[in-house]
Amino acid sequence: MLKSLHIENIAVIERTDIDFTEGFNVLTGETGAGKSIIIDAINAVLGERTSKELIRTGSDTASVSALFCDLSDYAKTAVSEVGYSPDSDGNLLIMRKLSQTGNGAIKINGQPATAGILKEIAKHLINIHGQHDNQSLLNPDNHYVYIDRLAGNSKLISDYYNEFHHLNSVRKQLAGFETDEAQKQRDIELLSYQVKEIGDADLKVGEAEELKNRLRILENAQKTRDSLKAAYSYINGDEDNDGAFSRIYNAQKEISGCVGDEFKALEQKLAELLSFLDDITSEIRQLTNADESAYDIKTIGDRLDTIYKITMKYGGDEQSAIDYLERAGNKLREIETSDEQIKILSEELDISTEKLIDLGEKLTLSRKNAAKDFENNVTDILRFLDMPDAVFKVDISKGKYSRNGCDVVEFMIGTNLGESVKPLSKIASGGELSRVMLAIKSVLADKDDVDTLIFDEIDSGISGRAAEKVGHQLKTVSNSRQTVCVTHLAQIAACAVNHLLIEKTVLDNRTYTAVKSLSGDDRINEISRIMAGSNLSENIYKSAKELLERNF
Repeated sequence: MLKSLHIENIAVIERTDIDFTEGFNVLTGETGAGKSIIIDAINAVLGERTSKELIRTGSDTASVSALFCDLSDYAKTAVSEVGYSPDSDGNLLIMRKLSQTGNGAIKINGQPATAGILKEIAKHLINIHGQHDNQSLLNPDNHYVYIDRLAGNSKLISDYYNEFHHLNSVRKQLAGFETDEAQKQRDIELLSYQVKEIGDADLKVGEAEELKNRLRILENAQKTRDSLKAAYSYINGDEDNDGAFSRIYNAQKEISGCVGDEFKALEQKLAELLSFLDDITSEIRQLTNADESAYDIKTIGDRLDTIYKITMKYGGDEQSAIDYLERAGNKLREIETSDEQIKILSEELDISTEKLIDLGEKLTLSRKNAAKDFENNVTDILRFLDMPDAVFKVDISKGKYSRNGCDVVEFMIGTNLGESVKPLSKIASGGELSRVMLAIKSVLADKDDVDTLIFDEIDSGISGRAAEKVGHQLKTVSNSRQTVCVTHLAQIAACAVNHLLIEKTVLDNRTYTAVKSLSGDDRINEISRIMAGSNLSENIYKSAKELLERNF
């Protein structure tokens, strides 16, 4: 549950700490005191998108910290799955810093985190109900979600969706084979030509570059041969001159006649030099006498022309053309065996269709079974919430097969005796809609593993006895999980076990907001203010006191 909230420099709040308790918590305060800002701060620390406008005027940064304790096993698992864990006492501290420069920061138990990770964790910690949920309730496209949560259909929905995705994939593959016979023959002819043209070229990656290098060598072949012959002559000599080999050999002979070990070493070095020169002259002879066909300019030019033609036509280089050949070959084989593939895919489509229908029927049955109890439970709570003639129904009709099943689910309601039920979106007033949402949340509470529920604007459009009933229902919900409600109604505030007052003060032309827990006379005075505004009297005080006593 949410144990405490620390806020700094958020709108009119310079600095405040809010301590929450188990059970039912309410937040009250005069209009403009900052009740909505508390919700904004909670949303911020849950990873929702924020605006720089949320930062207090004159401040560069703002921060919100939320401390959670007594995490459920469900929440602990969700936290661990994204790489975090509670501290040794089982607590989880989430801190979010906002900055005018946009360089904010998020930390979970002191470790850096992203907004995406924070949102993934937060949805397992707190469920906030506000005006957006009422709008969602008015959209029939969302109604199946409530039923599936109650029915525990997550596994069935997953199986159905996977089969739905598979069926569409098979159908798409089949569509790819559906072409007229004339087009099929044209495709075969074109692909066959391309496969033969590229295949006959027998391309190899890097061949063009290698041929260009050989061509450059060939273009200088005569000069190369002349240079090789001259080099050979310098080493081995010719008819007119001694070469280097002969001169070194004579030098060796002269040294061999000298007496002494140092001359023997010198003679050995000259012998090694002669052997090295012999190897060099052997290589020169081989290069000079190389096969002239290896330097055929026309052959190389023709091959380069072929490579250029094919690569320019099919991708720009050898690898691209080779890849194109592979794709074209695969496509050709696919078309040539299309009749067989169509038969296989058609059989697969029939099997997948049967599976999808079966899963869809199971999903429909599960929804209808869950809807019966849902209808009765929501109707009972609505009647408790001062809607004595209310009848809540879930209309489930057959629809098109979509990713969410084959059902059209819509909530229906009748609020007056003798009237037929009609779509919720057409007849529910603001006050009725708030009570319908509370009733649905109450029914779903046992199916929801989130430890903390926060209600904002749940009291919209209600007053009097209905408000008191809403307060009692919120208190009932709080028996199984922590419940927080922002309210402007005394009847709801009086039902809380922890009453938090949001107060606004003005000092030196600056607005400040603080939050404090109320008890005793302070709480009676706040209930009195909610009931009568500034027109306080002894009778109002007594009524407020009586209201509090009646709810404990």
